[in-house]
Amino acid sequence: MKVQELRNKSADELNRMLKELYKEKFDLRMRQGTQESPKPNLFGKARLGIAQIKTVLTEKSRMQ
Repeated sequence: MKVQELRNKSADELNRMLKELYKEKFDLRMRQGTQESPKPNLFGKARLGIAQIKTVLTEKSRMQ
């Protein structure tokens, strides 16, 4: 998702998306630990999404 799209969302929506990404990242780690082979690029996408959402949430909190 693009950063501009994230900026248009409310803080509640962003927090919900953040929780989903943390859960997805955890699930990927568990699948890797059980010798299932998730695609390596999914780890990076999850980390990138988390960083983008945290950045937008920080911007929103500093504006208030």
